[in-house]
Amino acid sequence: MTALKQRISNLIAASGPIGIADYMALCLFDPADGYYTTREPFGAVGDFTTAPEISQMFGELVAVWLYAAWQAAGSPRGALLAEIGPGRGTLMKDMLRVLQKLDPAFAADVAMIETSPRLRKVQKQTLAASGTNIAWHESVATLPQAPLFIVGNELFDAIPTRQFVKIGAAWHERAVGIGEDGELAFVAGPATIAAALLPKDAETAPEGAIFEFAPARTATMEAIAERIEASGGAGLFFDYGHIEPGIGDTLQALRKHKYDDVLAHPGEADLTSHVDFAALATAARLHGLDAHMAAQGEFLLALGLIERAGRLGASADAATREKIGGEVERLAGPDAMGTLFKVLAIASAGTKLPFPAVS
Repeated sequence: MTALKQRISNLIAASGPIGIADYMALCLFDPADGYYTTREPFGAVGDFTTAPEISQMFGELVAVWLYAAWQAAGSPRGALLAEIGPGRGTLMKDMLRVLQKLDPAFAADVAMIETSPRLRKVQKQTLAASGTNIAWHESVATLPQAPLFIVGNELFDAIPTRQFVKIGAAWHERAVGIGEDGELAFVAGPATIAAALLPKDAETAPEGAIFEFAPARTATMEAIAERIEASGGAGLFFDYGHIEPGIGDTLQALRKHKYDDVLAHPGEADLTSHVDFAALATAARLHGLDAHMAAQGEFLLALGLIERAGRLGASADAATREKIGGEVERLAGPDAMGTLFKVLAIASAGTKLPFPAVS
């Protein structure tokens, strides 16, 4: 039993079951034993590999999009380039390499929004040679007032979600309690959810169906949208999820690149759930922004992923070309990240965002 699992068990024994969102928050962000505060989650030595770690092409193409969005906004001076949830800093490193060639003025001021002290240290090492003015922030709220051009990759899936389970005609909040065997177990709590917040197919859902509702994710998008509404800018967000809300349990744990029991190893496995992109887009639009969604593969191919891969492989040997081809497939292939992962682009109303393949 992990140290955090023992503490969670003691908490439940003393105070009763805890909601899924609270369980996720403890597992991921507990100061002493949380996953992101104590472990190296990324890459081959971690538990999962993100798009920036797969290929430099991902960060390069994101940089091109943000630069084009900045131009579409009138190339405002004093703009702030930001990344929220920056992982090891790989995405920003690849972006800065491109942006410093396109126009150093756009990359003059960079903000990294990161809550983990351990990851901040890693990011500072990754970006030490960038030659760019970089400031670290705890949240969007502390960013300076300026036109904001922000990117987030696999950010929202790790923000805790609530779950509700259908019992009879009502939807009760799903929680983590103690089973008869003394182990952590899923239970149904007394709290319910307003019918107006349920998707249209909730009424016909079978007994035991799960609905996921993530107000903390919406709140994060609202904080970003408020900044762009006030000062201008654009945002680009990648994650795995769905464009239309629906019924289904997508809560999962990843440990050593394999799926794990969600309740088995608190603090030692990454917990995530699929992102409701429709809810995020609605939050942005309520702040007067334009919002567009697409599959990641469609988006990257429209940006020129194939062409960039061709240029990288033009003077390379056969093994390198094969590696680059594999990276393209992982990023954009329908059986890899291309369909499961989605992209949300937001901007001040009326901004002619680049690459109209985003719809």
